[in-house]
Amino acid sequence: MTNAAYGEFLAATGTPAPPFWSEPRFADPQQPVVGVNWFEASACCEWLSSRTGRPHRLPTEAEWEKAARGGLDDAHYPWGAQAPEAAFPDVSLPRRGPLPVGSGPANGFGLTDLSGAVHEWCADWHEEGYYVVAPERNPGGPILGTRRASRGGAWRHQRPWSAVAHRSSLLPHLRYSDYGFRVVRALRRESRASALCPVG
Repeated sequence: MTNAAYGEFLAATGTPAPPFWSEPRFADPQQPVVGVNWFEASACCEWLSSRTGRPHRLPTEAEWEKAARGGLDDAHYPWGAQAPEAAFPDVSLPRRGPLPVGSGPANGFGLTDLSGAVHEWCADWHEEGYYVVAPERNPGGPILGTRRASRGGAWRHQRPWSAVAHRSSLLPHLRYSDYGFRVVRALRRESRASALCPVG
C-alpha cells in the first residue's frame, strides 16, 4: 500500500501516523508505507472493507506466493529467472529507502514490487515446518503462533531481492522501516474470488 492510500486511512480514522512517516526518504506519496505493524495493517484492511462494501484483508502466505509467481511456478523471482541486477539496471546499492511503487518489472499477473521493496505482512501465523503438513490446496497457516508471516525482499538488505519462496516473520507489534503490506480484495461482492491489489 502506498503512503497516499494509507494516508486516506489515517485521515478517516484518526489513527496515529507510523514511525518514519515524515522522514523525507520515506515520505513520497508513491512509496510503499513503512513502519506499520501487523495490527495496523489489518485495521486498514477492515476500514477498506467498510468503506467499499467489499472484503479486504491481508493475503495468506500461499496467496502471496501464488500471486508473486505470476503464473511461472518454477521462477526464482517474480519477474522470472533474470538476475535482479539486469531487471533493475538503474538501481544503485545500498539504497536509502524503498523505490516508488511500480518501479520494478511486472510479473505475469501485472504485479510489481514483490521483491526488493518492503517485507509485506501476511495474515498467517508463522511456523517453520508448517508446509510439510499443510493442506495442498489453500493452506491458511497455523492456528496459533507468536510471529506473523511476511514475504518479499526489502530495500534495507545488502542484496534486497529475495526469491519468491523465501519466508520471513516478525512479532506482530513491531514496526520497521522495511515492513509494509499489500491487500487482497474480493473481485465481486458475493464471490470468493480475490486478487492482490497492485498497490505495493
